[in-house]
Amino acid sequence: MANKTQLNKLLTKEKFAKIESIFRKHFRLVLETTDINGKEIKQMCSDNCHPAFCQTVRKSRTGLRRCTKERRQSLKVAIETGQSYITLCHAGIVVVCVPIMDRDKPLGGIFFGKCLWGSATKTLIEDIEKRLYNLRIDKKKLTAAIRKLAVIPGRKINQAAEFLFDLLYEVAGLDPRVIRWRRQQSEQQSQIGELIQEKKKLGTDWRYPLESERELLGKVKIGDRTGAKEILNSILGTILFHNPGELGILKARLLELLSILSRSAVEGGVDVDTMLERNLAYVNKVMQINNQQDLCAWISVALNEFIELVYSSQDARKVTQISPAINYIDANYDKPITLADIAKASCLSVSRLAHIFKDQMGITIIDYLTSVRIERAKQLLLATDQNCTEVCFEVGYNNQSYFTRTFKELVGVTPRQFRVKNQRSEKIAAPM
Repeated sequence: MANKTQLNKLLTKEKFAKIESIFRKHFRLVLETTDINGKEIKQMCSDNCHPAFCQTVRKSRTGLRRCTKERRQSLKVAIETGQSYITLCHAGIVVVCVPIMDRDKPLGGIFFGKCLWGSATKTLIEDIEKRLYNLRIDKKKLTAAIRKLAVIPGRKINQAAEFLFDLLYEVAGLDPRVIRWRRQQSEQQSQIGELIQEKKKLGTDWRYPLESERELLGKVKIGDRTGAKEILNSILGTILFHNPGELGILKARLLELLSILSRSAVEGGVDVDTMLERNLAYVNKVMQINNQQDLCAWISVALNEFIELVYSSQDARKVTQISPAINYIDANYDKPITLADIAKASCLSVSRLAHIFKDQMGITIIDYLTSVRIERAKQLLLATDQNCTEVCFEVGYNNQSYFTRTFKELVGVTPRQFRVKNQRSEKIAAPM
């Protein structure tokens, strides 16, 4: 009861209305707030927070009980990990829980989603029917309700979860320091763990990822925090995969990386004395931390500081000029875009953009576009059953032979060989 009182005090109706208005404007999704026990707080819920599908399921006492239980379980995971929790609920649809905490005190959660990852195929509908077989729901009504659910890609759901987390803590005035650190550690260790498992499957030979290092410097220069963190975690995963438990080696590699980032920052326009002063503090910090998780989380914080320094330096004007190009490519890589299209989005001539882009990123615009397309192709080959031709067109190519040749040049194997090699690795790694 005390938690609910504090929640009502910190997250007032007015604050919730503001959060809901901003969130719906950006993502057109409704919100449902619950207390720490998963019980809905009606005055802090969108009017239509339960779509027809959820209403159909919740009409049954068993269905309502399962929904409440699901809320409690999602809250527990979100609070323990300090981050938004995305899952398929007991009924088989996507539900997201954003934990409401003030420092380390859990108060409740805000739920959203209640949608599908992909279209309502026959297989998906059959899966949902199996999950709800004992609720005695009319199949025709259930199918109609399923088809009315919104279809939202996983990437957009993740973006919405991060956006709502930041919006909630800013508007409600909650102190997110403990939960942010916990969330960062959890996210990073999860990503590093996935990378290590992938390397085990592929049997990758040891080679320090110099190419990733160069990509990281490029991301730092354009202020791309998300991209920079992904590459940093890839580097950390490679180091930890080949040197498990070796804290000393991890520290040595991080000191080398800090030195390279410092040089890049100075080349980007950061004052030398400022950078030297920061570097001394960084070195001392690395030597003081004696825990792998804390060390990995801290280097991400340092990376953010590098980005802030570079982005606010004298070179920021040029970086701002190429940011629209990066954003345009990331949003339209799956279409037959041209250099003229990218330049137009950047309000620059093709030649001027090409010069600035190469100067700032270290690679050409076409090379960057190619890398984005091939990385997406690798994800589709591993995560879907689409054939190579479908993947080719999905990532913006209109010629399979050219796609295959380009893929092999960058990855070392053809798309089909890449998929088969991973499938074989999974079978070998499967438990007996």
